[in-house]
Amino acid sequence: MRILLTNDDGIHAPGFALLESIASNLSDDVWAVAPAEEQSGAGHSLTLTRPIRLRKLGDKKFAVRGTPTDAVMMALAHIMKDSPPDLILSGINRGANLAEDVTYSGTVSAAMEGALAGVRSVALSQVYAKEGMGDTVPFAAAEAWAERVLKPLLEAPFTPGTLVNVNFPALAPDAIKGIRVCRQGIRDYGRLRIVERTDPRGYRYWTPGSSGDSSANSGISAVMRSPSSSTKI
Repeated sequence: MRILLTNDDGIHAPGFALLESIASNLSDDVWAVAPAEEQSGAGHSLTLTRPIRLRKLGDKKFAVRGTPTDAVMMALAHIMKDSPPDLILSGINRGANLAEDVTYSGTVSAAMEGALAGVRSVALSQVYAKEGMGDTVPFAAAEAWAERVLKPLLEAPFTPGTLVNVNFPALAPDAIKGIRVCRQGIRDYGRLRIVERTDPRGYRYWTPGSSGDSSANSGISAVMRSPSSSTKI
C-alpha cells in the first residue's frame, strides 16, 4: 500500500512527525508532500497569483510553498504521477476539526482533494483541552488510537468521493472508551465570538472564538462530552 501524507500545520509540525511514525507501521511505502509553512484555515484554496515552489527534503519527502490543496495536487499530478497513492492521510492536526470547521480546515480540505481525485482519504485531528497551548498540545490520544481507527477503515468499503474525518478527544489514552461514528453537525452560529486583543505596539486585532453545538450524535457534541476542548482549524 502506497500512502501519501500531508497536513496544514506544516511539514515540520509535531503532529506530522507522529503521522509519519504511524504510517510507517501501516506501510513501507510512505510519501510526504506537505506545506512548507503553517496553512491553518486555508480551506480548499489554491495558489494562483504566485509560483508554487517545491523543495525535496529527503527520499519521498517534499515541502510545497503553497496551500494543503496545492500540496496534494503537486503530489498527485507531478511528484507521484506515475505511482499514485492508495491512501491519503492528512494531519495530525493540532486542534479539532468539527462541524463547519471542515469548510475552513486545510487538514480536511487536503483529504477532500484526495477524495475528489478518487483516492481513499482520511483527515486526523487531535483536540486540545484549553486555549493557548501552542506546541505543548499533547498528542497521546492520537498516538495510542490512530492505528486502531485506521486499520478498520482500510478494510471497509469507501463510496467513491468519500472522506473520513477523525477527531481524537483531549483525554488520556486509557480514558478513551472506544470509537464513535457521528454525523458532521453544525454550530449555533449565533454563539460565534469575535475576540478583541491588543498587540505589543498597541494596535487592536481580532480572532474568532469557538461556539458550541448540543445536537445529538454530532461530532462536536461527542467531543464536548470530554473535558472542555478548544478547536483550531
